[in-house]
Order: sequence, then structure tokens, then C-alpha cells
Amino acid sequence: MLYPKINQNIDRIDLSTIRPNREEIHNQLITYIQSKVDKGDDVNLNFICTHNSRRSHLSQIWAQTMASYFKIPNVTCYSGGTEATAMFPMTAETLRNQGFVFQTLVEGSNPVYAIKYNSSRQPIIGFSKTYHDDFNPSSNFAAVLTCSEADADCPFIPNADVRIALTFDDPKLFDNTPQQQEKYKERSLQIATELYAVFSKIKI
Repeated sequence: MLYPKINQNIDRIDLSTIRPNREEIHNQLITYIQSKVDKGDDVNLNFICTHNSRRSHLSQIWAQTMASYFKIPNVTCYSGGTEATAMFPMTAETLRNQGFVFQTLVEGSNPVYAIKYNSSRQPIIGFSKTYHDDFNPSSNFAAVLTCSEADADCPFIPNADVRIALTFDDPKLFDNTPQQQEKYKERSLQIATELYAVFSKIKI
């Protein structure tokens, strides 16, 4: 069962806020997931951004949550960057505020978190890494590019089944401003909304 505050955020999702030009991109991801589900195969999604610090983590965590919410089987979500840095503190704070439970497994410059969204599911392991890190799948996965920089920097993702550019604006633009907290919340909920739109279309 999803934690109550996460359910509350999902209940408030308004699909009418999604920009009209996003449907074609969503359909690419829907088609990939549906094809795997139809065959009973594992669905591995690797969300990739430049630094694996903000949008890729938000996408990984909300995608795993939506797969659970809609009871889509055999979905495992990952994230990575073209370089490794750390999960940005406001990313973690935003997700905590939206109902996710964090446990710090490893302290340091690149902390490792166990992130729970469901009381009966294994936590998501969250930390910054390159998209080709050993922790991530090396084949049989969709590479989902969440920022235009990674889309430009990664014209080819080795061994990916498909490459999908589901890009979002960077909340980093508002770091150290009075709008920071609100803009991270806004971006997280935008990502949640678009991934709700994707997973709600999967037939099981």
C-alpha cells in the first residue's frame, strides 16, 4: 500500500495540466512498457540526466510509484547521469515532503538512500551514478532522457532497447532563490502527472 501522503498527491493529479505536445512522447514509453507487459517480460526503465541529481531521480521514484499504484508487474526503475555527482538535497527534501520515506544507508559526498513509497515493497536505492554504472541494467532496458542536455550528450545509449526523450525543465534554475522550494515541488508533481498518464494506459 502506498503511503497516505503519496496517495493524496496522486489523487490531486490533474491530467489537463499536461502540455498537448507531450502525447507523442508518452506514447513511445507506453508502447515500450506495454510490449514488455504483453510478453510477461521484465520492464526496466533507466531515467538519465546529466548529473543524476534532480530530474532523473524524481522520474525514477515517481515511475516506480506509478507502476505500483497501477499494479503493473515486473517494473524496475533506475536512474543515472552522464556523470555522477549526488542527489541534490532539495530533491530529497521535496520527495520527503510529498510522502516518501528516506533512510540514509551511506553518508558522504554522494549519499546512498533507501527510499520507501509502499509499506510492503522493497525500497528504491537512490544515489548518483553514471547511466552505465554496474548498478544499472546493461541490456534489455529503455533509456529515458529527462533533460535536454543528456539528450544532446547521449546520442547513443549502448544496448538500450529504445531511447525516449521525456525531458523536463531543470528546477536548478531556481536554486538559492525564494522560489526554490515551490519550483522543486512543481517539477516533481509535473513528473508525477506525466508518469501517471503513461502508466494509467498500460493494460494488464
